[in-house]
Amino acid sequence: MIHKRLSILVLVGMIATSSVLGATPAEADETEVAPQVELVLDVSGSMRAKDIDGQTRIAVAKRAFGQVVDALPETTQLGIRVLGATYPGDDKRKGCLDTQQIVPVGPVDPAVAKAAIAALKPTGYTPIGLALRAAANDLGTGEGARRIVLITDGEDTCTPPDPCTVARELAAKGTKLVVDTLGLTPDEKTRKQLVCISTATGGTYASAQSEQELTDRVQQLVDRAALPPPVTPAVVAGTESCDKAPVLSPGVYSDRERIGEHRYYRVSLQADEELRASVSVALDRPVNRDYGVLLKAVTENGRELVRGLDAASGRADVISAGLRWSSAEKSDVCVIVSNSFASATAAAAPGMPLELSIDTVKASTAPDAPGLGRGWLLLLVLVVAGLIAGVLAGWLTRWWVATWREN
Repeated sequence: MIHKRLSILVLVGMIATSSVLGATPAEADETEVAPQVELVLDVSGSMRAKDIDGQTRIAVAKRAFGQVVDALPETTQLGIRVLGATYPGDDKRKGCLDTQQIVPVGPVDPAVAKAAIAALKPTGYTPIGLALRAAANDLGTGEGARRIVLITDGEDTCTPPDPCTVARELAAKGTKLVVDTLGLTPDEKTRKQLVCISTATGGTYASAQSEQELTDRVQQLVDRAALPPPVTPAVVAGTESCDKAPVLSPGVYSDRERIGEHRYYRVSLQADEELRASVSVALDRPVNRDYGVLLKAVTENGRELVRGLDAASGRADVISAGLRWSSAEKSDVCVIVSNSFASATAAAAPGMPLELSIDTVKASTAPDAPGLGRGWLLLLVLVVAGLIAGVLAGWLTRWWVATWREN
């Protein structure tokens, strides 16, 4: 999900004034739901490499997992899934189906979890895409925070399904699922793939070169799941025209927009009310240089009222735009989100994730600037000011000359 550049003003107090005719905005959930986390560990053959603190990658991962399990908050529901852990053969078709859940999601028995981890031996292929889909199913569709923490030392060796595509599919479902990725001594190809996976779902990427780094990173990600965001954007579907657009109340909304698409939304304004809107689009896949996001407010018949534009010339994680518009009378305003992206790959679907914030406040008119008047009045003011300035300049000059002569 996208959170950094959007204004949070819409989250305070404005939701209570929502129109019953509009889409339901995001609201803080006062019911505490236990966070769910699934650790997905790569146990493929490459984990036998002995290059972390002079020990094998799997040995380091086992000890790190053990420390994390011992330090788990009591409210956390944890599951563990592995990939490449059981099939030792050369049949790639079979090896690419090799993923199992060794600890079901739920309250954790540390002894059972650590025993299951201790029995792991590096074996086969690396079906990351398949494991991500399975992990999402393990976590279900509950209301609480749901997080997948993927730990791997290499890229997927079983495409398809491509793990980046799987991550976008999971994000497009609109569920509260975040995938964080952690690379063990990753090379550049692995790093790019893991960044792609985490970015698509609003997660984070990190790398670990030592046992302590791995333990710290996993612990941070598990702890983060216990602190879900207070507000989750409401899912809304923009349309291709203003007359069919959903009516939005003040709040935060999420949608997806394809490259080159225009998404329409409607906002009802009362007399002397001001619309404040902003949008952020996350770039969850490579795009060509020189692009922008455009946010416009137009009347129902298409007349443009105001626009906000943000453009960039290189890779960025999020690009945003915003606008303000005051209405002197009651009216419906159409808000349009469009973009000028050009994909560097063939991946056009699902669309780019976007977050749209809508707020309405009492219109504030700018005070008139003080002026000197116009016509003859302005001429009289200038003449008087020039006369006074001339007299003062002459008097000061005579005083200075007289003083200079005496000295």
